[in-house]
Amino acid sequence: QVQHVESGGGSVQAGGSLRLSCAVFGYFDARNCVAWFRQAPGKEREGVAVINIDYGTTNYADSVKGRFTASQDNGKSTIYLEMNSLGPEDTAVYYCASSWISSGAVCRWPPLINEYKYFGQGTQVTVSS
Repeated sequence: QVQHVESGGGSVQAGGSLRLSCAVFGYFDARNCVAWFRQAPGKEREGVAVINIDYGTTNYADSVKGRFTASQDNGKSTIYLEMNSLGPEDTAVYYCASSWISSGAVCRWPPLINEYKYFGQGTQVTVSS
């Protein structure tokens, strides 16, 4: 069993920054990719960023490219999402999850929700204008 715990969300003004963390517990060896998703009220959950655990390669939604950066700690048990130049359109609940399906150095983009498992409870990000 694997558990993801997201943290670091909060309320910021437009232009501000936040750093989200995704702590992974349990048996998480052999997973390939970790993705950050977000879901705004009334909208579908969408992929924001993905990182390949073994190679460190990343990919991002066009809406966040140049503003968000995904990274991991040396133990690969915590994944981060550094978010800069935040705008009201970034307001959402942010989730992380892992995939064991992808192979190779680059994770599938966009990430398919049904390929990711053990979503956490999410962390709320609210950006005011």
